[in-house]
Amino acid sequence: MDSTKSSDEGSSQHPGPGDACASAPTPTRFLTGRKVLVTGAAAGIGRACAEGFAAAGAEVYVVDRAAEAAKEVARVIGGIAVVADLSEADAVDALPDDADIVVNNAGLQHVAPVHEFPPERFALIQRVMVEAPFRILRRTLPHMYAREWGRVVNISSVHGLRASAYKSAYVAAKHALEGLSKVVALEGAAHGVTSNCVNPGYVRTALVEEQVADQARAHGIPAAEVLERVFLDRTAIKRLIEPEEVAEAALWLCTAHSGHITGASIPLDGGWTAR
Repeated sequence: MDSTKSSDEGSSQHPGPGDACASAPTPTRFLTGRKVLVTGAAAGIGRACAEGFAAAGAEVYVVDRAAEAAKEVARVIGGIAVVADLSEADAVDALPDDADIVVNNAGLQHVAPVHEFPPERFALIQRVMVEAPFRILRRTLPHMYAREWGRVVNISSVHGLRASAYKSAYVAAKHALEGLSKVVALEGAAHGVTSNCVNPGYVRTALVEEQVADQARAHGIPAAEVLERVFLDRTAIKRLIEPEEVAEAALWLCTAHSGHITGASIPLDGGWTAR
């Protein structure tokens, strides 16, 4: 199981904020004093989020099942590594419960027709991408309510808004996450808590780049052609999304300027859902 991938297949190398994390608070460090829990934070979108939130002054819980990678990210950003397999309820229930901000990012993918889809794989995807976020929020919302401030950012996907063939478990999980996010938005409003989804299309991560290379070899065509004909066929903007772009959207949802945005789904899909 790859608990570090989210959105639509999401790792690239990112510079750590290192020195910025050790500096005195500045106007850009608007999250100083806040704690952030990021799942799937060892690579890809999750790592970009962990780095971005740390650069904004937050203390970051770097949650991932990849122990060494999580520890390395935590070392670089000055965060706290929390090694956990989100498919295990006991492990999820042992995560820190004092986060002011939760970024539900961890996910995995499996591609197969519905009539051939392994039931155990379908169930695993729901545990990691639906039940784990529910369990995390069930434990962290009381802390947010007590402080009368909190932010929930769910890294959903364009597949939380649209369906694609052969991705029944992923599409079902992302649609469920969208619903959970909206319920939290309604319940949390009176307590100063907002809840939103960010909905990326295909993100430039190690998993996507490997898939592009595999498709290019299989079809005997250049990688650029694979991107345009397969991955970016439904988008108006013909490039992959960078992990940092997703992280910036997540950060923006935690600024003072976005306090009235809740229960929303924000597409970062290059125009996919405009069609």
